[in-house]
Amino acid sequence: MQLITVAGPPSSGKTSVLIKTLEAIAADGVRAGVVKFDCLVTDDDTVYRAAGIAVQKGLSGVLCPDHYFVSNIDRVLEWSVKRHLAMTVIESAGLCNRCSPHLKGSLAVCILDNVSGLHTPKKIGPMLKLADVVVITKGDIVSQAEREVFAYRVQGVAPRARIIQVNGRTGQGAHALARLFVEAPELQEALDHLRLRFPMPAALCSYCLGETRVGPDYQIGQFRKLSID
Repeated sequence: MQLITVAGPPSSGKTSVLIKTLEAIAADGVRAGVVKFDCLVTDDDTVYRAAGIAVQKGLSGVLCPDHYFVSNIDRVLEWSVKRHLAMTVIESAGLCNRCSPHLKGSLAVCILDNVSGLHTPKKIGPMLKLADVVVITKGDIVSQAEREVFAYRVQGVAPRARIIQVNGRTGQGAHALARLFVEAPELQEALDHLRLRFPMPAALCSYCLGETRVGPDYQIGQFRKLSID
């Protein structure tokens, strides 16, 4: 089975890009599905089903979506086998820009949009820096010069990544991404041998455990205090 991780900021066009890409893959006879991880609510599963794509969603609730993802990777593989999928794409929320859902030995994709701002690439952590492929969307609503400058900024952060421009509405560029998906390596390791490309953000403090009171007296666990000049 091929396992592909896709991450990116909210509203960057991840679902639209994946639908166009997986439609192109399905036309070649490859059975692919998506596991959508989000935080509080998502209707993307209905959009995938309407496109004829097998989908399973997971809502993390009070947990970090990527911590929720990595603690459920066994369930993802179980669902994929049950559905007889040759390819499973994990769409992760990437809410804090520090998230790092990519796995060693699997194709890692980060999706950004041209209108997010020229300084956005340097604000994003491992989900961009360690990606194999960076998909840039919404190029149809900015100028050619803006597209080139944004792509240059992205390449500066992720110099080894391949950059592809994809239009999530028309599907332009999705076939190029589909080829990379089809050529992605298959899982070579058993579940207990899979490794993240980068550690998850630290998440162990009193507020993680439900504390609502504010002040140093109620803070235990991992904290970092602001340095005041």
